[in-house]
Amino acid sequence: MKRLTLTLCVLSFVFFGCNSDNKPVDEATSKTDSPVAEKAEPSPPSAKPKDSAEMMKAWQEYMTPSDMHKMLAKSNGTWTEEMTMWMSPDAPPTKSTATAVNKMILGGRYQESKHTGKFNGMPFEGISTLAYDNAKKTFVSTWVDNMSTGLMTMEGTYDEGSKTMTLKGKAFDPMKGQECDVRETFKMIDDNTQQMEMFTTADGKEYKSMEILLKRKK
Repeated sequence: MKRLTLTLCVLSFVFFGCNSDNKPVDEATSKTDSPVAEKAEPSPPSAKPKDSAEMMKAWQEYMTPSDMHKMLAKSNGTWTEEMTMWMSPDAPPTKSTATAVNKMILGGRYQESKHTGKFNGMPFEGISTLAYDNAKKTFVSTWVDNMSTGLMTMEGTYDEGSKTMTLKGKAFDPMKGQECDVRETFKMIDDNTQQMEMFTTADGKEYKSMEILLKRKK
């Protein structure tokens, strides 16, 4: 009962916070020099507030893990990564290896991936989160690593036919001092093999900047 009461309190706070458009009237600004007050424009009809049962139903649908979350959970475990990177369209490829450990967190609502390895002889660490937003019907990812101090976010959709997720976002290029467009495709080749490709736009042209072949460690 306490959990239900707390949940309804939170939902009520979110609902009224999102739907409250009324602001207090400043008496100083409400006065007019004209002897005849202007006729007030009629206010648009406001949406009918939802009752607690409707609010609870909407929130339950938003918070309950879906089939997309179950799909992500199939990638739980340890994976080896064979990485190839291109710093520019005409640069030679740089190869390295890493290990990724995937697990679902917060009750199966998000996938957390921790990556460790070496890049250019230096220790490499990265952490990503992948979410499926039930309301927006989109995937959202975040990425941080020890090779930068920024956070990259991307958003996109999943195609069941090709078993490919396509995400788009922006990344900061410290050499140019500005953000650039990035696109990532993530293909589930089979239960034990996945492929990630990242494409970066530089000077108005998109080029392949990274490829990772992931294999499940048995």
